[in-house]
Amino acid sequence: MTMTAPTLRELLDVAVDAAYLAGRSTLGHFQTGLRPDLKADNTPVTIADKEAEKILRARILRDFPTHAILGEEEGASEGDADYRWIVDPIDGTKSFVAGVPLYGVLVGVEVRGEPSVGVIYIPALNDMISAATGLGCTWNGRSCRVSDVDRMENALVLTTSVSSCQKRSDAFDQLVSRTRIQRTWGDAFGYAMIATGRAEVMLDPAMNPWDCAPMLPIMREAGGHFSDWSGKATIHGADAVATNAALASPVMEILKSEKKY
Repeated sequence: MTMTAPTLRELLDVAVDAAYLAGRSTLGHFQTGLRPDLKADNTPVTIADKEAEKILRARILRDFPTHAILGEEEGASEGDADYRWIVDPIDGTKSFVAGVPLYGVLVGVEVRGEPSVGVIYIPALNDMISAATGLGCTWNGRSCRVSDVDRMENALVLTTSVSSCQKRSDAFDQLVSRTRIQRTWGDAFGYAMIATGRAEVMLDPAMNPWDCAPMLPIMREAGGHFSDWSGKATIHGADAVATNAALASPVMEILKSEKKY
């Protein structure tokens, strides 16, 4: 490994490899009746989460030993401030524990503070969505784009939790009243659906950076929109929304005018 600054392609290649290796490791525990432990915030964690994060970190540090890493399970490790990897070994642990194949491994890279590389890997489906700034977005190696649906009444809306959305505000109910169909194909899989043109809106009323680190570069390169509910393009917001390009404006109008409960 040279000491020259890595290209985005080099970062992306390692991100894809790391996500794949970690994701394949989770399958050894999937649908085995694995019982989770509860973390301090009352969210579940399993040995699969912990093993997968170790694999992610080892693979990243093999090529980039000086880079910083932030992971959901092991926290932050210091390193070169110009390059910070943000990883979630299993996004959708509740789905994973329930034997639902829609959980994902997330890898994002901030380059000098800008989210520039993103990978969503859905191990049980062997689906890899990856992107880097200026390099486009691919789904299993083929270029992918958001949908061209331009009418709200034809849109498919996804969310990780209907109840959490409804406890927050009337925004989800507004979207329900104006769109064709709504489903809880949430967590990482929901964002993968937007990027690959299979759904139009993905909504999360609560968010951590490791839950959405890949989403900003992926949505940008797939031609879509990603922001917090106020419209700020960030992976560090308290909430998150992704849409195709055509419906970004009407969706954001609803979110910005939400009536909070």
